[in-house]
Amino acid sequence: MEELLRNDWVQRAAFTLGGLLLGFILERVVYRRLHLLAERSRFKWDDLAVAAIKGLPTIWCVSGGVYLAGRVGELPAVVETVVSNGVMVVLIGSVAVAGMRLAGGGVEMLSQRSDGPIRSPTLVVNLARGAVAILGLFIILQNLGIDITPLITALGIGGLAVALALQDTLGNLFAGVHIILSRQVRPRDYVLLSSGEEGWVTDVKGRNTTIQTFPDGNLVAVPNSVLASSIVKNFTFPRTALWVSVDVGVSYDSDLEEVERVTLEVARQVLEETEGGLSSEDPLMFYNSFADSSINFEVRMMVKEVRALGPVRHTFIKRLHRRYNEEGIEIPFPIRTVVMRSQSDQGGGGPG
Repeated sequence: MEELLRNDWVQRAAFTLGGLLLGFILERVVYRRLHLLAERSRFKWDDLAVAAIKGLPTIWCVSGGVYLAGRVGELPAVVETVVSNGVMVVLIGSVAVAGMRLAGGGVEMLSQRSDGPIRSPTLVVNLARGAVAILGLFIILQNLGIDITPLITALGIGGLAVALALQDTLGNLFAGVHIILSRQVRPRDYVLLSSGEEGWVTDVKGRNTTIQTFPDGNLVAVPNSVLASSIVKNFTFPRTALWVSVDVGVSYDSDLEEVERVTLEVARQVLEETEGGLSSEDPLMFYNSFADSSINFEVRMMVKEVRALGPVRHTFIKRLHRRYNEEGIEIPFPIRTVVMRSQSDQGGGGPG
């Protein structure tokens, strides 16, 4: 038995399995308790830190066991080098993975603090994770004894060829960065593009921005370069409340003072009783033109958000039509009078 325990391969297997067992215990016991403590605290960064190391303690313990196993007895120099370098790569890589998780989660958390419950665009999260990954890669190469200066120089020269080959992709990427930094279009904003697409912005990615149309809920992918160069009407920024306008026309025989009183009264009732109406803001009415068969005016009512535009306009038109019928206010049909003049009226009689 003693001879078996002194066997180098038995000891190496014991170290490796011991690291695996220790990592399993840390995951099942220690990590779970840390997770519960983080959930109970009001501080959010500890939740992020605990989530970032999920699954990594087992990798760290197994790597430590493999490293100790490589120190047992004598191994060929090549094997020792491979084992030590492999353990180093795994440890640095796992730390980089934790850093990527922490960076991505931190960006999303900061975006929620600054803009309310708005998720950070995927492009920003991926850029943060990519920066940490590149940093981890450079650290690994340096620890392996590889000089990264020629690599950086080669990447700079090769980057020119890549940039020429991927002009469209890089153009969309930088356009996406510009969209995010300008903060004029953000996730959960309702936008209308000059090309006609409209809906809720769901995400800004490296190549395109996704828009969920309303009310059908389809997803439209708009290239970032197109969005950056389009005329965009944002119905949500700088505030979500907006005006809903309705054009109305009444007969020339109508009492305009009475029309104004009735119309504003109906508008106030609609804003108070319809979900999404902003009753704290008085409705407005403006006469604006003498048309062929009617005197036209515009009614404006404030709603809380863009989803209330349709319901408020729908309810207002129905109630205004019913109220006009009750009050005897006429909404005229388009009428055009044509006068036919006889030949005698035109002075075109023949010679007597």
